[in-house]
Amino acid sequence: MTEERPVTQQPEGGEPSGEQDAANEQEIVEATEEVSGLGSRVSEIESERDKYLELAQRTQADFENYRKRAAKEAAAAGGRAKAGLVRELLPVLDNLERALQLAGNGGTDGDAFVEGVRLVHADLVGVLQRSGVESFDPSGEPFDPTLHEALSTRPQDGAHPGTVVEVVEKGYRLNETILRPARVVVSQ
Repeated sequence: MTEERPVTQQPEGGEPSGEQDAANEQEIVEATEEVSGLGSRVSEIESERDKYLELAQRTQADFENYRKRAAKEAAAAGGRAKAGLVRELLPVLDNLERALQLAGNGGTDGDAFVEGVRLVHADLVGVLQRSGVESFDPSGEPFDPTLHEALSTRPQDGAHPGTVVEVVEKGYRLNETILRPARVVVSQ
């Protein structure tokens, strides 16, 4: 069985007629226009894709920055809350230390009440230390207004002027933040 093909009439010489040439050229022009139209549409789609990709990347970067900033702010808020609580507890610690000094001067070491106060003091100091709070005693150091609060001055034999000669209240810091400056007497 043989396939039948449509026969186009060709003029005698075997070449296509002018009408057929024009029709073929028209088809080629239309196909070319269609291809170039598709090419420009592809360019538009690629441009739009690139725009949305850039927008998505920018949005992702903005969100990552927001997440980091929020975590940093939450940590800072926790630190401020901890510092506030410790500032409230420092006078309690000072009073316990004063009570222990008085008990050491007039009380007996075997007294159960004094021993209870010592235990409460030790527990409170332990909790503060585990939280990163440390005390500092600047006796003999040069006066530094960022670390010390001068309550008074007095002449002191053998001490250079501006040296801490007595600590009235110890200073406290949380990590590197001064919670309370040491209250001191400075030499003249």
